[in-house]
Amino acid sequence: MSSDPASVFTKENLDIYLRELAKEFRKLNGTAISAEIILIGGAAILANYGFREMTTDIDVVMQTSSTMRSAINHVGDRFHLPNGWLNSDFMRTGSYSPNLRFYSKYYRTFSHVLHIRTISAEYLIAMKLRSGRKYKNDLSDIIGILAEHKKQGISITREQIETAVQNLYGGWSEFPTHSKKFIEDAFTTGNYEAVYQSVNIEEQQSKETLIHFDQKYPKVTTESNVNEILEQLKKSHFDSTIETAAKPQ
Repeated sequence: MSSDPASVFTKENLDIYLRELAKEFRKLNGTAISAEIILIGGAAILANYGFREMTTDIDVVMQTSSTMRSAINHVGDRFHLPNGWLNSDFMRTGSYSPNLRFYSKYYRTFSHVLHIRTISAEYLIAMKLRSGRKYKNDLSDIIGILAEHKKQGISITREQIETAVQNLYGGWSEFPTHSKKFIEDAFTTGNYEAVYQSVNIEEQQSKETLIHFDQKYPKVTTESNVNEILEQLKKSHFDSTIETAAKPQ
């Protein structure tokens, strides 16, 4: 399969690829066997909201069969999509919960065999908080969801998110230390559109900072230490800026 990093997924082409996946799956299996896929992460954002323009892969919850893997690969080859364009790697991370299937909602069915579901809003927020990556779109996605629901007159409440956290993870104990403060500050501020812009900019800056760090120190960052490394990098940049400013001209 191609591994073209320029390939991206948008609201417009998401359904196209899922439709083609369903056709391939049906070609291999016939109509007697169906499959279910739950969209999470950026794919769920694209399916349900308008604030995110793209994602670089489609993260899903699914029980992968050899037939489904073949169908995914065939579609990837035909459309020159990157390796892992649709994957369930998320199921090996701390954000996964086996209870997710209980809090998904119907999205679409393709070719009568591929049933697509997405995650309900407050549960998607809980998942993003559990991940809490400052260098991805986790935090801006949370604000984007809150903003769109507020515009629609169906605002998401603290209580809904608290319930989602309990139902998926049994509480906040395994969450990044900044996640709970982040959501509390978001509700306190209330101006989601302004917060979205500032958080999105900070995420992009954090991503660039980590890229430079990884180029200099390859294979040092891991999922467990990346937030700490990022904080130290920001602090050292801040300290050096202060020192430079304090030098006599």
